[in-house]
Amino acid sequence: MLIVALAGGAAGAAALTAVHEAARRALRDAPRMDVLGERAIAAGLRAAGAEPPPEPRLHSAALVGDLVSNSAYYALVGAGGPDGAVTRGAALGLAAGLGAVLLPGPLGLGTGPSRRTPQTAAMTVAWYTLGGVVAGLVYRSLRGRE
Repeated sequence: MLIVALAGGAAGAAALTAVHEAARRALRDAPRMDVLGERAIAAGLRAAGAEPPPEPRLHSAALVGDLVSNSAYYALVGAGGPDGAVTRGAALGLAAGLGAVLLPGPLGLGTGPSRRTPQTAAMTVAWYTLGGVVAGLVYRSLRGRE
């Protein structure tokens, strides 16, 4: 069952990352969670006494980090069985989206990437919620095949 939960989580994380990456290329006010990831990685490396890698590698590391961490987070849809998975996924996504809007500033990562405009903040919350719903749907679907 853990594998099924991780598969759902990975599907949700992939959906979220795909939407973010497509939108950042097409919409002026799109959230830039990749920038937040780059900032977090660079800050962590500097705190450890290391220099961050050059931009292309830093961007790739941020995307991989997002996929891994969001996969693990969205895998929590499997915590209560398939019946409530979509609702749990939506709640997890909503919580993650609100956190992505409200926490970067106090964490020293800046507010622009996730709430530059009201539209940016709304997209951030909506897309994290979408990722959670996808995770829940995939988990429920895979559990139904067991």
